[in-house]
Amino acid sequence: MSIRCCAMALLLALSGSVFAADTVILLVPNPIGIWLITFGIAFLIAEAVLPNYGVVGLGGLVMFVLGAVILTNAELPVPLMIGLGLISALLLTFLLIRALKTRPRRNVSGDDELLGSVTQVTSLQAGSAYFGWVHLQGEQWQILSATPLHPGQQVRVVARKGLLLEVAAADAAPA
Repeated sequence: MSIRCCAMALLLALSGSVFAADTVILLVPNPIGIWLITFGIAFLIAEAVLPNYGVVGLGGLVMFVLGAVILTNAELPVPLMIGLGLISALLLTFLLIRALKTRPRRNVSGDDELLGSVTQVTSLQAGSAYFGWVHLQGEQWQILSATPLHPGQQVRVVARKGLLLEVAAADAAPA
């Protein structure tokens, strides 16, 4: 929340200074170019903060380059504008690659992680070889098996019904 407030304050400060300096700036005859460059930089900064995949950054890059093209009448060196545009494009590409690398992660909790897990039977319920307990993912789970179990036996989780795990012997259950 504080980053958004700082960004808004920065934009307001920049816009106020551009309005105030509109008649004083001698080197830049067209303030629209400054506006586009300012918002382009702000959008590129916002791209690093917001959880999206390049839409804001692409808009910022386009605004930045358009603002630089508009300011070509102010005798700014063209290689400088091209260099800044390329650096911005490289930054945007780097951010997009980093964002896309985080997407295909597998689940590390819930039913997807429980099903197929292999663990040892820690204890059996008194008087039954079909009910028992296992320690899995840092928790104690009650288990039910269609075949008799014994303590220390390796079992694989095949299903979950509420707080009860259905298991089968690890060597008998499909992977």
